[in-house]
Amino acid sequence: MEYAHIQKRICTEIEKMREEIVKALQDLVRIPSITGNEGEAQKFIEERYRAIGLNVIRLEADLRKVKDHPAFIETGMSYEGRPNIIGRLPGNPKNHSLILNGHVDVVTPGPLEAWTHGPWAAEIEGDRMFGRGTGDMKAGLLANYFALKGILQAGFKPGGTLMLHSVIDEESGGGGGTLACLMEGYTADGMICTEPHNLNITIAHAGVSHFRIKVEGKTSHAGLAHLGVNAIGKMYLVYQALMDLDEKRGREIVFPLFEKGSGRSCHINVGTMKAGDWDSTVAGHAEIEGRIGFIPGEKLADIREMIEMTVKEVSRRDPWLSDHPPRIEWYGWQDEAWYQNPDHPFVQTFKQAAEEVLGRKADFIGRAGGLDTRFSKHFNMAAACTGPEAANIHGVDEYVEIPSIVQVAQILATMILKWCGYEE
Repeated sequence: MEYAHIQKRICTEIEKMREEIVKALQDLVRIPSITGNEGEAQKFIEERYRAIGLNVIRLEADLRKVKDHPAFIETGMSYEGRPNIIGRLPGNPKNHSLILNGHVDVVTPGPLEAWTHGPWAAEIEGDRMFGRGTGDMKAGLLANYFALKGILQAGFKPGGTLMLHSVIDEESGGGGGTLACLMEGYTADGMICTEPHNLNITIAHAGVSHFRIKVEGKTSHAGLAHLGVNAIGKMYLVYQALMDLDEKRGREIVFPLFEKGSGRSCHINVGTMKAGDWDSTVAGHAEIEGRIGFIPGEKLADIREMIEMTVKEVSRRDPWLSDHPPRIEWYGWQDEAWYQNPDHPFVQTFKQAAEEVLGRKADFIGRAGGLDTRFSKHFNMAAACTGPEAANIHGVDEYVEIPSIVQVAQILATMILKWCGYEE
């Protein structure tokens, strides 16, 4: 049977499963799986992997093994009761192998009263399903599954080994999820992560470095405030210097793929501030935590030095900070930018698969955020992302466009045929 006929037959099979896809996504979204509490959702995934005949591996990350990897991010959370679920369908080792990867964990829903649709209700309005994790990324996770199910129901199977990775911990950096799976040897000739990317193909994302800056002040009673030194005011000098640096980098540092995918190539964000301990006492300490993102070609060591020099320069201009230098700590996510050569055969095959399904050119983009594809560079794997059309990710009234989930599953099924080969 000719490839074109087989591909059309499988895509038709996936289209027929639309109601099943919607029901499965609703059921999964209705299981709150905030990072650290993924166990129940993974049971749901495991049942479905077993139902289509996959060899299922339950893998809980071993902190002793993953903590020393350069891409590991410490979260302080236990991995107990939080398995990664790997569904494996063995194939001919002479054919290409493939991983379809997705994370089951989601971020907190934020202020519940702000939601028009309940974050765990999975309500449908027109072609949109609302709820936390609909877009990021339970729709993509299930698209992986239904791509393979469509192939099997059409009477075919991948020629090479195919693995479905349903992982935990991505929202906290992925050390206990994708990294743990790859370190245990569940690797392949290529990996696709189905994060929400509006049916574009992502081949790059930012390097990330998290920092903490502490400033010391001098406490005093509020009635004698002139005798104290307020750490909040001194920290503001540091904050403003970082924002000036952010504005400068936003103008000068340009990476076209990030401009296309995120609208701006790099950012410095200060996300938290803590200061003082009593409202009638001059604040004796202040602390901020932030994140700097950077582009491929920039190096983590240089980025950290740039932040340190910025803080030193503002301190040099202030007598108090000069005598009491701020302390900088580097914590959490510390990794280089990820960039996948678009000319790699894996990426070109993926682009062809997407264009066959979409009937249009598939754009390469980059993201100023981070993705689990970043781990591929440590395991000599090609990787790329695509995913459904979604909005309000990590925000109120997150939603996914239902027709795009079907399209993603069809793209993935086509990619399996083209990359892994197939047999009846």
